[in-house]
Amino acid sequence: MEFEDHYRQPQRPKFDCLLFDLDDTLYPYSSGIAAACTKNIQDYMVEKLGIEESKILELSNLLYKNYGTTMAGLRAVGYEFDYDDYHSFVHGRLPYEKIKPDPVFRSILLSLPIRKLIFTNADKVHAIKALKRLGLEDCFEGIICFETLNQPFSPTENSKEIQNIFDIVGHFARPEPGVELPKTPVLCKPSIEAMEYALKIANINPQRTIFFEDSTRNILAGKQVGLQTVLVGKSHRSQGADYALESLHNIREALPELWAEAEQRRAVQYHSGKVALETSVSA
Repeated sequence: MEFEDHYRQPQRPKFDCLLFDLDDTLYPYSSGIAAACTKNIQDYMVEKLGIEESKILELSNLLYKNYGTTMAGLRAVGYEFDYDDYHSFVHGRLPYEKIKPDPVFRSILLSLPIRKLIFTNADKVHAIKALKRLGLEDCFEGIICFETLNQPFSPTENSKEIQNIFDIVGHFARPEPGVELPKTPVLCKPSIEAMEYALKIANINPQRTIFFEDSTRNILAGKQVGLQTVLVGKSHRSQGADYALESLHNIREALPELWAEAEQRRAVQYHSGKVALETSVSA
């Protein structure tokens, strides 16, 4: 019995991955980045796509509501544009100086010996810039971003000339039986297809992963694919949220089991090393 107790393996930790959204999750909405991004998207629609300014607000709201991102919606209804050009315009002129370093959250991340990943709808250049501003660029194993889920796209001059634009505003103002919304070629949250593809690419087991996100609809999608979910920036849980955190600084209070499991991991590592040593000596 003593021999069995000595070599009994500690219980495997419940979670082996933390998956974080980026914008308005790792830094607060109050930074103003989201508002600046919305303004840039609307400017792109006017300046690059030739959409009348008076139609922008209603159109962009409908696209965002029905497709997850305005970009995905624009592609769905027929606009063709270079993805890199779009991201450069929308993110390239953001006031990144408004994103402040977060040494408290950095310390929290570094205290957890567990796999950590970013999952954002944004492009990689933006993600890296934001993480550097936060001082967290070396805290994550990798970034699942727009380029992870989508192939590059750049329209030809001919395709630009023959664009057939679906009138989504008219579709909702005057619904016609049998007419459905067109599908988007862009994969992004909260699409279940995008969520499942991201998990597959990153080799993530949703049952053993906690997903931190500020968007209530992305939280619901995360729950639908099997993730444990934490709604960030709110004090009350939304549908699909297992936890709600006003600040990521409160992770330890909300999820103390992560630190308990960290101790389990250290015990497993110590146990494994001790067994290897004793086996070597015995041999």
